[in-house]
Amino acid sequence: MNPDDLKQISEQRNKKIKKHIKKMRKLYLLPGNDRKNELLSNLIDEASFMFVMLEELKENINKNGITEKYQNGKNQWGIKDSTELKAYNTIIKNYTSVIKQLNDILPEDVPKNPEDEFDAFNGIK
Repeated sequence: MNPDDLKQISEQRNKKIKKHIKKMRKLYLLPGNDRKNELLSNLIDEASFMFVMLEELKENINKNGITEKYQNGKNQWGIKDSTELKAYNTIIKNYTSVIKQLNDILPEDVPKNPEDEFDAFNGIK
């Protein structure tokens, strides 16, 4: 890939992240609570980044499968879990944890989104 392609991919990714941040801030930021909102904003930024990375990894996994061939030396080869699958599994655990933290920070009197981000990401209603 040439540098222009990488720059374009990075710009598209950043647009998706910013769009997701905007959506999440509408759901989670609390009116008049700057201290909590600062913490919430940091979690929202991380969750949005992970959300976009998960989408990309999911697309690659669907395209390339969950395994990949490897070769160690001349005659040693085999099949292992794909790098994308390992990354997806790690990020989805962290993403789920961040979404739980976001939901836990909301006060009891603020209705929590019944269709949380994890379910929305996976198409579960």
